[in-house]
Amino acid sequence: MAHEYAHAEAAYRQGDDTAYMLGRLTLNPLKHIDPFMTVLFPVILWFASNGLFTFGAAKPVPVTPRKYRNFRKGDIIVSLAGIATNLGLFVLAGALFAVVGFLGDALPALTGTWEIIQRMLVYGMLMNVWLAFFNLLPIPPLDGSHVFKYVLPPGAGLKYRQLYAMGYLPIVAFLLFVKLVPAAQAVYLWPAHELMHGALSVVGRFGVSDGAFPQ
Repeated sequence: MAHEYAHAEAAYRQGDDTAYMLGRLTLNPLKHIDPFMTVLFPVILWFASNGLFTFGAAKPVPVTPRKYRNFRKGDIIVSLAGIATNLGLFVLAGALFAVVGFLGDALPALTGTWEIIQRMLVYGMLMNVWLAFFNLLPIPPLDGSHVFKYVLPPGAGLKYRQLYAMGYLPIVAFLLFVKLVPAAQAVYLWPAHELMHGALSVVGRFGVSDGAFPQ
């Protein structure tokens, strides 16, 4: 939900008040839930694939790019705002992991509680770094596609933009592909895993116990 709020905030700062006028400039998760994409669609995919695959999304933040003070700059900034937020939350979760480690040293009687909190923070780090690099993929309508379209030659960019009319189908097709070809998944998630590994090499020494790290 913070990801969508970041898009709304960035758009507002670039001169577009659409999300603000529709009440989407908020951290209230209820405002960002889409009944189909957030709830129903993930359940359908989960059962249709026998628990092997699912995908969901929050309600996209509505924007009116023509309101941006600078169309191209605004489009790029708004698109990357969500990714930057995920990376910021990744760093914040890592920092809190270290803080909880210090608290664990001061109050060892609560080690079990600190362990649970740290494990939750590790999951928070992992989910946010995955979301950041997933959204960087140049697959419409992911955020990375709104940057990639500007580096293409005009003719190729025009054809590329036609993929937006397909909605989430390109993403679903990609996820099915990487599910069927594990090697592809390892490639596109490699940067996220390397960043996660590097972060844990720094804050991992503050773990209150081995149980603070998911197996």
